[in-house]
This record gives sequence, C-alpha cells and structure tokens, in this order.
Amino acid sequence: MAKAARKKAQQVISETEANQPSQMPAAARPTEEEIAARAYHIYLERDGAEGNPDDDWLQAERDLTRGS
Repeated sequence: MAKAARKKAQQVISETEANQPSQMPAAARPTEEEIAARAYHIYLERDGAEGNPDDDWLQAERDLTRGS
C-alpha cells in the first residue's frame, strides 16, 4: 500500500511540477528516502492510528520542503 501511495503522490507532484516552474533547486529537494522517513514519523506521531498514506506522504514532503 505504501508503494501505491508513493506512486500516486509522485504522480500528483509530477503533474503539479509540470504545470508550475520549479522554485527550488533539485539539490534542495528532499529525496524519496527522506520523505518516506518523515511520512513514517507522521504515522508514528499518531500512534499508528488509521490514516491516509497519500496524505502522510504529501505532508512529509511539505514539512521537508518548508524546513529547507
């Protein structure tokens, strides 16, 4: 399920990036591993309660992007 969530999130991100010029240099963007780790921490922060992996992934990406 996590792979499907990552794939869907990546598709959404790719479509968004295709429609907007990138303002962040590629080197400053978080890696998939960093995003996955942050998404997992988001899951742990809610004590493993039900949630949406897609939302966790996108939130993780936002958190890491803002933190740069």
